[in-house]
Amino acid sequence: MTSRDRLTATLNHREPDRVCVDFGATAVTGIYAGTLARLREAVLGEKGCRVKVVEPYQMLGEIDPKLREALGIDVVGLPGRKTLFGFENADWKPFTLFDGTPVLVPGKFNVTTEADGSLLIYPEGDTSAPPSGRMPKGGLYFDAIIRQPPIVEEKLNPEDNLEEFRDLTDAEVRDFADRAERLSRETLGGAILGLPGTAIGDIALVPATFLKRPKGIRDVEEWYISTAARRDYLHKVFSRQTEIAVRNIERLGKAVGDRVQAAFVCGTDFGTQRGPFLSKPAYRELYSPYYRRLNAAIHKATPWKTFKHSCGSVYQLIPDFLEDGFDILNPVQCSAAEMDPKRLKKEFGRQVTFWGGGVDTQRTLPFGKPREVYKEVRARIDLLAPGGGFVFNAIHNIQARTPVENVLAMFKAIRDSAK
Repeated sequence: MTSRDRLTATLNHREPDRVCVDFGATAVTGIYAGTLARLREAVLGEKGCRVKVVEPYQMLGEIDPKLREALGIDVVGLPGRKTLFGFENADWKPFTLFDGTPVLVPGKFNVTTEADGSLLIYPEGDTSAPPSGRMPKGGLYFDAIIRQPPIVEEKLNPEDNLEEFRDLTDAEVRDFADRAERLSRETLGGAILGLPGTAIGDIALVPATFLKRPKGIRDVEEWYISTAARRDYLHKVFSRQTEIAVRNIERLGKAVGDRVQAAFVCGTDFGTQRGPFLSKPAYRELYSPYYRRLNAAIHKATPWKTFKHSCGSVYQLIPDFLEDGFDILNPVQCSAAEMDPKRLKKEFGRQVTFWGGGVDTQRTLPFGKPREVYKEVRARIDLLAPGGGFVFNAIHNIQARTPVENVLAMFKAIRDSAK
């Protein structure tokens, strides 16, 4: 099988020749740039090669075609052009992480240094605008800077929370189509497209680190309060957002077609370690109507399978995700309550593709021994891969300071599972 065949079979619940593997195709299935640099050197023996930081909010690195082939990775990503800080991944320049790792960052990755050594980063790379992210001195990731003025209830306007949602230009649609065609022509990989504007209430996007002066409700705490206290406001935001997104889906479906096999729809988290953080009725009332419209539009206009990311314990919500039309669940956080992989496979394995869950990134991968990593990976593949419907990935991104020996043990276990 080619990698594209492997992904297609997996998504259609047919068992491929070996488990399908994704690392780096999405912003929730990647590898921290410093960890990736050490992995690349260990696998390819190339010293001094600077990894590109393609997702600067989480400092994720690009898995280039050479490394992707060496590791047996099957899936490639087709994201939007801009990062979460609003600038394009272009015009690469050198940068050094706090731990001394040399990397490449986009040309508009412009930072200034505070008196305590922390780094400030700016929306669209414009240092004349208020900074939208901060990385503490010696830190690993950027935190969003909340730039919301005080809330005046009678002046709240849903349009202010819609500033980032708009119809794609013809040039943007052509760009997606051209890149999808190039991927289809130049690689045998399966592909997942990052749909723009379909993330309903994703808290990572609420602070709008990509906007110079965001308006509306942009404070994380205030947004969560609003899910209970200002539902009418959120319904107006979600309804208008969905209308725009459906138009974009119809246009992208015609332009991209079957050159991609899956679409990343939404990354809104609904789980904690112990269970969902909202009730099923609340989920159904506030989110389901919009997810159903989005998934219906995608399934009508395209052959794509739809990808729902949600961390934590979401066992109780999986039937709702399925009713809403999602085909893929990521990341399958097996360490959370009620997320036992054997139980999930038995109850939902014919209905949903589990994308992730191959190894615990909270405990085993960063802190275990290589033999423990190997054992866990083999066990997860044995549980989740039979019959298709499982794309191997870790539980969310592989983090900084993860021992490269453990990452190598993970990939060895993946290879050995095919024997």
